[in-house]
Amino acid sequence: MKVVTAKEMQELDRRAGAEYGVSSLILMENAGAGAVREMDRFFPRLYRSRVVVVCGKGNNGGDGLVVARHLANRGATVQVFLLAKKGELKGDAATNLGIAEKSGLPLFQVTTVQDLHAHREALAAGDLIVDAILGTGLTGPARGIAAEAIQLLNTLGRPLVALDLPSGLGSDDGRIVEPCVRAHLTLTFALPKRSLLLFPAARYAGEIRVVDIGIPRVLLADPKLPLNLTEHEEVRAAFPPRDPDAHKGTYGHVLVLAGSPGKTGAAALCSLGALRIGAGLVTLAVPEGLNELMEVKLTEVMTVGLPETEERTVAFQARDDLLNLMEGKRVLALGPGLSTHPETVRLVVDLIRSAKIPLVIDADGVTALSRQKEMLSKASVPVILTPHPGELSRLLWVPKEEVVDKRIPIAQKVASTYNVHLVLKGARTTVAEPGGQIYVNPTGNPGMATGGVGDVLTGMIAGLVSQGLAPGLAAVVGAYLHGLAGDLACQHLGPEAMIATDLLDKLPEAIRAVKDGTVPPSGLFPRYPPAEHTSPI
Repeated sequence: MKVVTAKEMQELDRRAGAEYGVSSLILMENAGAGAVREMDRFFPRLYRSRVVVVCGKGNNGGDGLVVARHLANRGATVQVFLLAKKGELKGDAATNLGIAEKSGLPLFQVTTVQDLHAHREALAAGDLIVDAILGTGLTGPARGIAAEAIQLLNTLGRPLVALDLPSGLGSDDGRIVEPCVRAHLTLTFALPKRSLLLFPAARYAGEIRVVDIGIPRVLLADPKLPLNLTEHEEVRAAFPPRDPDAHKGTYGHVLVLAGSPGKTGAAALCSLGALRIGAGLVTLAVPEGLNELMEVKLTEVMTVGLPETEERTVAFQARDDLLNLMEGKRVLALGPGLSTHPETVRLVVDLIRSAKIPLVIDADGVTALSRQKEMLSKASVPVILTPHPGELSRLLWVPKEEVVDKRIPIAQKVASTYNVHLVLKGARTTVAEPGGQIYVNPTGNPGMATGGVGDVLTGMIAGLVSQGLAPGLAAVVGAYLHGLAGDLACQHLGPEAMIATDLLDKLPEAIRAVKDGTVPPSGLFPRYPPAEHTSPI
């Protein structure tokens, strides 16, 4: 599913009318009617409830007027509060205002702060409040009566349903400019908007449902739209039935270069992640002083010791050994717990240039490139980078906050500039392709904010590459299953108690859920309802 900016959505609306004859008035009608259908699924007593609809003067307000009419037609008790004079509405919104008035809907004009607070009790009397104040056309913070209304609605303690976007929220990134409606449910039209997926803005959206408004599917799937939301159907397609005549060599051999004193756990988690995702064989290469320990620690993973430095990290002298070890392997994962010893860093940089199999580079492997990232462009094989924001900030020499705030454009630029597949980890892990396509991952939870979780992901992606998946697809599928395994672990353990090995334990269940089609549909995102919304109807 594509994810859009405000400008991209406006262009889709325009093309629906210009190329297919689907008028904006039809789109508005479909949006309002579809929103009511979704509300009915979410609130089982909807049509026996008192619903307050708060409308602005733009098209979002027009959507709200359609919602109010359809709710009233189905038996709900509806009141509309219009934050403008009636004459200020134009176009389709004015048309729907006329329909609402002829239908006898109770409608109150609210044009001053005094009017707004005079209606406070009426607003609070609703079982449910529909926010149709501001939509995707907003630039800058909400102002005037709209800002006052947003602040008031947030204090009433009633369930809030936002149409398209929570009012006050920008469309295009995860940044917040107050005031913004804190929605319990957001019904976004046609396609999700970027801010609904990216934090911290996503906290304001509550649960999200995508409402079909009748834009032709061919437009919604336009490959020129760069941002995608990963869906379970494409993940399932990456797991065809296994050949009954298969053997361990069928599914590839992963080579892992990882570990140093005090960080053997990272090496183990990466290796086991590759095995759990389905790789046939995994060999872990470690400093020779750690080899005996890893042989005891790992049962199914083969190990090999490499020449080491005085600090017992992998020495540059291991280069030829590693090139020989790559023979017969399908992918090399390097970096987890590897250390940033100067000699080890020199080895990492050399391997990027000399490796003949795809590379998955994480953690210390990414940090090793911070002073010579241009070496990435000299790789003759596909490269997948899997940094968290801190590691990417060190690689790019920019503040971590900038990476977080601009994760989509930064990921896109890194992937295209250095011809790599970038997996930027964190809430809503983002996979950027060299050709410009970007994938946002919907799975995962705060319980995964614990040491070793990223090492598991590195191994999973390497394990998928070893089974023949293209590097970009391996990154997308790996991120999705990684988050889903975390979600399953969180259901059983809660977020506080989770550790990285819990993801390994839940990964088989996650794969089965995807293959069986028991994963929630793509229109259903994880819940982040604000605590003050305690009375859904």
